[in-house]
This record gives sequence, structure tokens and C-alpha cells, in this order.
Amino acid sequence: MTQLAPHLTAFLREHLPRDRRASVHTCEAYAYSFQLLVTFAAKRLRKRPCLLQIEDLDVAMILAFLQHVEEVRGNKARSRNARLAAVKSFFRYLEHRLPAALGQALRVHAIPTKKIDQALIASLSRPEVQALLDAPDRRTVSGVRDRAMLHLAFSGGLRVSELVGLALDQFDGRAPASIHVMGKGRRERVLPLWQDTAAAIRAWIAVRPKNGDVALFLNNAGRAMTRAGFEYILAKHTSAASAVVPSLATKQMSPHVLRHSCAMHMLQATRDIRKVALWLGHASLQSTEIYLRADPLEKLEMLGALAPLGIKPGKFRPPDRLIAMLSPE
Repeated sequence: MTQLAPHLTAFLREHLPRDRRASVHTCEAYAYSFQLLVTFAAKRLRKRPCLLQIEDLDVAMILAFLQHVEEVRGNKARSRNARLAAVKSFFRYLEHRLPAALGQALRVHAIPTKKIDQALIASLSRPEVQALLDAPDRRTVSGVRDRAMLHLAFSGGLRVSELVGLALDQFDGRAPASIHVMGKGRRERVLPLWQDTAAAIRAWIAVRPKNGDVALFLNNAGRAMTRAGFEYILAKHTSAASAVVPSLATKQMSPHVLRHSCAMHMLQATRDIRKVALWLGHASLQSTEIYLRADPLEKLEMLGALAPLGIKPGKFRPPDRLIAMLSPE
């Protein structure tokens, strides 16, 4: 029997940040997945978490945990797959350090991921976006900050982690103004900014507390804005903007909807999926194809380019009497 704690600690504290160079958000997500798994296994086996063995995390235990994640915690298949990915990554780590666990690792790797529904992405129309950007009160410091955050989240198509993780020195105010973004998978990109967006950020920097955190956007306590903080800001201003554009009240808003909206507007303007992928920081065009499925203009162009088929009308033939009698009404 091999204790779980030393190997799991080395995986989370050394292998992920040092060897894999995983981002802070990835390390935190993996740690949370194992927090849930270890708590579940300890309760099921009636052991203290520190006494768990690697052999305790067998296929039966992992499958029971995944079922618990979906049925008890109410998570969707996407979250279930993310938990499983963390477990498989840990067992890949063990393969090179614990030969006795090779058979167990092989069985864990055989656990299939669940297929997820590929729903159309949600996005905002131009009037909805404009109403949202105009919602913050520019007469208050928090309103100036909120307006700058909303402008940058939309125009840059930023993930919420990229937005709240920006440092003050990542904004270059020299013309043309730009923002230096450290994206997912440590992929960096520099985005030029619209004049309105740059002006909104400059207005915020002018009133931003000088003795706060180094982050570009600060909360009311002078510390870096958090994901939950921006979600609250977005919900507050969406509610206010709904009075101007009622259709906003029917949308399920999240920070990622702003990113989707940026991508959709850019695709409709450029008709080039490669430029959209470059702007969003996608590793491959496959991640950007979801916007093609959601854009009706692409289908209209295909329909217009396709010549209609010359189908001739046929002659009506009454159904056979016997078949008509046997057919259900």
C-alpha cells in the first residue's frame, strides 16, 4: 500500500506549476477537484483523508465519485469531465514515479469521458452591448472602473481570468493604445484597443487608488478584483441596462457572454475565422468553429451560392384501398 498524500502534494505543488508550468487557475482547479475526491473517498471508506492510500482511488471509487458529482452536487457533464481530467493527469504523473501503480493507472485512463451537448453560444446584439456599456454611472469612481472593465471585456474578448489578472503595467496608453494579455496555456497576445476603450481605461487610471494592489482593476478595498466581483458588477449593470433594452432581461448573462459577443461581432465584420481565433487567443481553429455554427450569415451565403434544384411536380396517386384500410387513423 502506498500513501496518497506525499505523491498528491508533489503533483500539485511541484509538478503542475514547475514541470507543466500550469497557470495559477489550473493549479487551483486541480486542487479543488482533488479536495472533492479526497473528501468523498475518506467519507466512503471512513478514513481520515491523510490516511488514504493510492490503491483506495480505484476505478470503482472514481466512478462513484463522478456519479456523486453529477447526481448529488448537480454538476453538468462538462464539470464531471474536468474532474476526471484532473484524476487522469495525476495517474499519468504516477506512471513515471510509481511502477506498482501502472496497472491501476491503465484502468483509470480507460474511464471514458461523457459526451456533452454542443449548444449554440449565447451572444448580445449591438443595442444590448451598447446599453450595457452605458449602464455604469461615470460620476462615481466605481462607475468609471466598471465602465472600463465592461469595455475591455467586450472589445478585447477577454476571459474573466485574463481580465481580473491584468496588471497596471500591461496597459500601454501610447497611441495606438494596447493591452498585453497573458492568456490560457501561457499564450501571450497584444491587442490594440478602440479609442473609446482606451479612453475608459485612462479615465479609470486617473481616479484609481495609487496605494492599492498592482492589479489594473481594484475592488473597493484596494485589492485586485476577483472573478466573483466582476460577476457581481456584470449582473448589476445588466439589470440596469434591461430597463433600456428589455431583451437583456431574457439573457443568461456571464462574463463569457461578453467574449462570445466580441467574437460574433468580429466574425460578422471580417468574415475571417482565423482573425477571430487570433484575437481570442485560441490554440486552434477548432475552438473557434462554434461561432460559425451560431452565425446565420454563413448559412445564408451558402444558400445563396447553391442553385435551386429543378424538381418537377409529380402526379398524385391515391393510396391503395387495402393499405388505406390497414393504416391507423
